[in-house]
This record gives sequence, C-alpha cells and structure tokens, in this order.
Amino acid sequence: MQVAKGGTSIIQKPRRAHSQPRQSKPSAPLPPGLPAREAAVRLLSVVLNEGHAFDGALTKEFQSSTLEPRDRALARLIASTVLRRLGQLEAILNGYLEKPLPKKQGALWPILLSGAAQLLLLDTPPHAAVGLAVDQARRDRHAGRYDKLVNALLRRAGREGKAALEQQDAVALNIPAWMLQRWMAAYGAEAARAIAVASLNEAPLDVSVKSEPEVWAERLGGTLLPTGSVRLAAGGRVDALPGFAEGAWWVQDAAAALPARLLGDVANKSVVDLCAAPGGKTAQLAAAGAHVTALDLAGTRLQRLRANLERLHLNAELVEADAGTWSPERRFDAVLLDAPCTATGTIRRHPDILRLKRPEDVAALAEIQERLLDNAAGMLVPGGTLLYCTCSLEPEEGANQIVRFLERHPNFKRRPIVAGESGVAAEWLTRDGDLRTLPSHLSFAQPELSGLDGFYAARLVLNG
Repeated sequence: MQVAKGGTSIIQKPRRAHSQPRQSKPSAPLPPGLPAREAAVRLLSVVLNEGHAFDGALTKEFQSSTLEPRDRALARLIASTVLRRLGQLEAILNGYLEKPLPKKQGALWPILLSGAAQLLLLDTPPHAAVGLAVDQARRDRHAGRYDKLVNALLRRAGREGKAALEQQDAVALNIPAWMLQRWMAAYGAEAARAIAVASLNEAPLDVSVKSEPEVWAERLGGTLLPTGSVRLAAGGRVDALPGFAEGAWWVQDAAAALPARLLGDVANKSVVDLCAAPGGKTAQLAAAGAHVTALDLAGTRLQRLRANLERLHLNAELVEADAGTWSPERRFDAVLLDAPCTATGTIRRHPDILRLKRPEDVAALAEIQERLLDNAAGMLVPGGTLLYCTCSLEPEEGANQIVRFLERHPNFKRRPIVAGESGVAAEWLTRDGDLRTLPSHLSFAQPELSGLDGFYAARLVLNG
C-alpha cells in the first residue's frame, strides 16, 4: 500500500493472476485537454529522463502531430514551466510522500510535476489539472496502479501548495548550486541573485525588422527598444502576427541582435557568419546589404536557415562545414563568430539548460571556442573585423577567451564598443569595451517585458 502523508491510504489495484487477452473495444474520444497534457509529459520525459534538449524534443514531438496550435502552445507552456521551476515542484511533492516512489513507475513523476505546475504556477482549475492527471496515470501502463496516489497528492498540492511556494527560496531550489556559485564569483552575490531571479522568468518576444522599426512596433502593439528591436509580451502564435508571412521580421532576442549591428555599415562588404543557424544574424547582415556566407556544421540546421531566409526574401551563400577547420578560398571584410557555448545566458528561453548542463561543459566548450577563434583569425583581409560572441555568462567563454586569443594573435587588437553605439547602455560594457549583457538588464515597469539574454561580444581588428 502506497501512503501519502496526511493519512490518505492508496490501495493498489490487485494484479491479475493470469493475464488474458483483452477484447478490443471501440476507443472513446479523449477528454478535452488530455492530448496536450500527454504531449507535455512526453516532452518532460525526453528532457529529464533521456537528456535531450527541449527545442529538439519540441521539434520531434510536433513534426507529425495532429494537435491544434493552441494545444501545442499549452503543452510547451506546461513543460517549460516544470523545467524552470523543477526544484520547487519536487520539494513540494516530495514533502507529501512518506517513501520514495518505485523505480518502475512509468510516467508517474512527470505526470505529477505537470499537474503540480498547472495548479501552482499556471492557475489551471483544480478539477481540470487533477482530473486529467488521473486520466493520464490510468492510461500509462506502469503509472496506472497509482491513480489514487496522483489524485491524493495533487488535491493536497491544490490546497496547500501555493502557501508552501511562497515560503520557498526559488533561486536556491531551481538554480544548480555550481551555476550560482560561478555567477557569484564572476559578478558578486547581489548581481548573481538578480541574474538568477531574471533567469527564472519567461522571456518576452523580441523581433528584428528589416526596416521601419517604429512602424512595426506600432503594428505589432510592441515597444521599440533603444537597440532597434521590437519587444512584445510572450504568448500567442508567432506565425499569426502581422508581417510574419510576408517576411517583414524574425524572432531574435534583443541582445542576440547586437553583435551583427556592432560590425557597423556592412553594405556591399563580404561577411562570413560562422555557426550561423538558425540564421538571425545572417538575416540581419543580408538585410543590411552585406554579401553573406553562412556556415554551419549541421546540414539539418542549414535547412532551417534556408527556410528562414526564403520566408524573409533574403539571400546568402550557405556552406556546410566545420568552422574550426574550414579554409575558404578568399578572405572576408568581417567574420562573425557566435560560438557554441553553455548558453547559460538564455535560461529564460531555454529552461532545460538548468537541468542538462554540467560544470565540466564549460571547459569542454571553451576548448572548442578557442579552436574556432584561431581558425576565424585567418579568414580576414588586413584591417578586417572579427566579432566574437557567446550567449554564456561564464568568463571562460567570454572575456577570458579574448585575453588568451590576443596573447596568441598579437596582430589583432580590440576596437572597443562605446556606450550609445547601436543602443548599447553603459552598464552593458566591460572596462575593456566588450559587450556584457545580463538577464537582469533592461528593466521595465512590467516585469514580463524586462530582461535580456546574457550575451558577451568582443570586437577585434586585424592590423592592416
């Protein structure tokens, strides 16, 4: 017998002595909302149990799905909320259990997490959150034995959970200790906590427009940022917004849009965008009149980049190659290297980073970045510009990387970024003139419109 704290006894269903084939019955229609919640549980299982990235899990889940867009959005919202607040939800649910759940439980734990997230964080009516979670458990081969436990735990969470949530330290429970300690060492305790708090909020929707940002800010009902991006509150179907179908704009965080702008006037210049997919920076450069070569290691990612350029009616030469070994036949006026990194500055958009990244990833990726930088250094004409950037908060992937690069390549020097350039605020700059945005930057009165991705960028020039 499984017992939940508080005296509720859950009697397990007896096992059949001899399994007999069941006669097929006409399948009844699923309760409204159940397919979306089952998709959310599958997404959580793929990320938490199999270690796959959330974006990839979403693509695989929905590529042949018959779910309506509204149900897809709900499934994504539930799963991302669990990933973002996993520590808090687990603390509450574990507090209701007298002993650990069995190993052979099927999708029981993701079902419970999904239900608790709906009750405590998404304000789903209790009858819907609890009832559909029980239905999910009953439809799962291994979790079905615990349907009464699901009912008891979630009903208790609905009664007591929000009060418990208010007493929790969200930062300590949700941010991995190693990650928070690193931020404290790099930015100080106060700034580190502000970064953590901002990282636990869902990011707003930023878009880059091909032209007339003031006009598009008004048409989209958004806010024109000092950097030139247009910001909207998150939620809703992106492809249903004005201007999407005709290719007037693309989704791109305001911080991610800065590196390409920091190259200055690129009209009629040759620019190579290394590690280019999904193509936001390529689109910026092409829209600004550059002759762009977009390179990426993965052919599937280049296909996505090509599709994005087609929608935007923009052109670039696409190359499938390793940016660490690629040797072009010509030299370029500018190289933009957005290097692979731990992406700890993008947790607002990619909460799976909290669950999948490990401390050893920092050093491993720093080695890759060094290799890419060294190869990129040989792609420039004299006087050309190398713009290096990562969406990581870790110094090894940012400023420390550039210190070592300049030691290895004395023929390069920094061209410092200055406050006001491309809308860059003074607090976003390091003493050396590099860009260093934090998730806690760019505050508005409405919290849902605040924040930036954590980005680092350095602008380097090859001596002529």
